[in-house]
Amino acid sequence: MRYAVIMAGGSGTRLWPVSVQGEPKQLVRFIPGPDGVPRSLLHIAADRLEGLVPGAQRLICTGEVHRGRIKEGIPGITDDQIIGEPMPRDTVNAVGLSAAILEKQDPDAVFAVLTADHLIEPEETFRARMELGYRLVEEDPNRLVTFAIEPTFPATGFGYVKRGTPIEKTDGLAFEVERFVEKPDEATAKSYVDSGEYGWNSGMFVWRASTVMRALETFKPEIARGLRTIQKAWGTEKQAEVLAEVFPKLEKISVDFALMEPATDPDQRGDLQVCTVTMDLDWLDVGSWPSFGETLDADAQGNAHTGGAIAMDSSGTLTVNRSENHTVCLLGCEDLIVIHTDRATLVMPRGKAQDLKKLHGTLPDELK
Repeated sequence: MRYAVIMAGGSGTRLWPVSVQGEPKQLVRFIPGPDGVPRSLLHIAADRLEGLVPGAQRLICTGEVHRGRIKEGIPGITDDQIIGEPMPRDTVNAVGLSAAILEKQDPDAVFAVLTADHLIEPEETFRARMELGYRLVEEDPNRLVTFAIEPTFPATGFGYVKRGTPIEKTDGLAFEVERFVEKPDEATAKSYVDSGEYGWNSGMFVWRASTVMRALETFKPEIARGLRTIQKAWGTEKQAEVLAEVFPKLEKISVDFALMEPATDPDQRGDLQVCTVTMDLDWLDVGSWPSFGETLDADAQGNAHTGGAIAMDSSGTLTVNRSENHTVCLLGCEDLIVIHTDRATLVMPRGKAQDLKKLHGTLPDELK
């Protein structure tokens, strides 16, 4: 049976001070909707699954502390559909926990891993490519399918996937993966884009739950043992106790390092086959304030704002004002970002947006 798991455990520190511990970016209602009503990134991600996976087979993996907020924000979601992590342990453990639970409930489960921080259009193309991913895994359970975004510029903030041999009967949309590459420098990224052989690593996957568990037993046996312990207790009166005891002790590592890279190594992969499906669509990673600005309509001078704001003799500015009865005014400013909430105000040049995480690390806990 087909399932989908939306990963919604990120902290969103580069969208501070709107994204905070009690309301991280995936839960903030700040993306303009077609009806003018702001929606959260998680709500948008959930809506994308319409027509692809039945509602009862959609799960959300997130921090346990966010369970209440998710139930408020996602219509119809139940407690059984929320996988609550006691604490973040990076992506491989979120994926592994989901796989362990699904395998116990359905030994034949095939599930997609989806992100909660991207805007993807057109949604029809997204669903068609995901459908191909499901089909590839259903045809061969040894396949681990990832999705590569056609790059539009030499991005240095994304990982890359190198396409290998085309897979038959996929209309040139699916390939074996030759290798994964972590975030490159600008010159290397340009060479990747120019070659036409690479795509951006989307962080989305389709695979069989039992295959994920088997791969972890090969590549990360300690993690697999912990997940098997949690799996055994899942659905029993000891579920919460065992999860709280075991999960925080699992090695903190990404799914790319722990699973995908060794699965593409001929000396380690065994019968596993890593594949990639090309996603030829518009894909926006809303992970920083400049990328959020791309969701807004700008004036002739490139100024964009949401909330009460006035920009005069200014260009390339972004203003986000989350306070009612408050107006932010900019005069003679260029490439400036101003984010105002009831708790904090951030002012920074656009070129420093990627350094916001460093500032966030110095803040007192009450501001985070």
